[in-house]
Amino acid sequence: MSRYGSRTRVGQAVSTWGTGVTSIVVDYLVVAGGGGGGPSIYYLGGGGGGAGGLRSTVTASGGNPGTVETALILAKNVDFSVSVGGGGGSGVAGVDSVFNTITSVGGGRGGSGDQDNSSIGGSGGGSANTSSVPGSAGTANQGFAGGKNSHTAGETGSGGGGGASAVGGNSTNGTPPVTGGVGGAGRATSITGSSVTYAGGGGSGSFSGAGGAGGSGGGGAGGAASAVGSTGTTNRGGGGGGGGGGATYSGGAGGSGIVILRYLTALGTITVGAGLTSSSTIDGSYAVVSITAGSGNVSWA
Repeated sequence: MSRYGSRTRVGQAVSTWGTGVTSIVVDYLVVAGGGGGGPSIYYLGGGGGGAGGLRSTVTASGGNPGTVETALILAKNVDFSVSVGGGGGSGVAGVDSVFNTITSVGGGRGGSGDQDNSSIGGSGGGSANTSSVPGSAGTANQGFAGGKNSHTAGETGSGGGGGASAVGGNSTNGTPPVTGGVGGAGRATSITGSSVTYAGGGGSGSFSGAGGAGGSGGGGAGGAASAVGSTGTTNRGGGGGGGGGGATYSGGAGGSGIVILRYLTALGTITVGAGLTSSSTIDGSYAVVSITAGSGNVSWA
């Protein structure tokens, strides 16, 4: 350490000669809540819910979106806000997750019926429209767009929700049975020390065929005829599956998000405030804190 000033290295605290350690470098994974799958209306299966947006400082698979971000240098003895977004219900967008200045956007809702109402999000919801309206867009560097309904008339499937590393799939086109679009794939990160995939899109529902499979990373599967969509996985930010056609069947709820923080144990100790549900593990020289629900503050000493 130079006696003439400060020096910063990735994964290490910032020190100034003569004053001791005053700040700490923190890696993060912030995943928002997934969007709910769209409910079906008669012969129209519901669109898959988009995955919650994903932002991370730790190496992740896939291309853009998914830029690996720079770790935060945070002052000690200062409170930093954390909020874990919940998944949306049937046809409802997911909720944002936040860590300090980092916000991941909730997943878009899946579309429903002839008048498509999918929404943009961290990843976009899949459309459910007989005129092949495109799925809704994702957020730059957080997720991809939803898919669309490829079939032009009668007994249709819909588009799968977008995921953190791929667009949602389109339904099949041709003579029924029509298969629903698959959910877009999620993204893997090793912030906990093991590779885990988050933020997969929900599969869409279908009237005459199988519902689309959920995307890797917690996406729920779409419902087949006369079946509800499956829910996204808790704390993975997966989109919910669209409802299957035949009457009105609900889409699956999106999975809740998560905030994971990693820092060198030798250089600081975290305090997780009231209102947050958390657990911690040790990965070599690092402490890893997973915050799975709630809103509140964290600080380091």
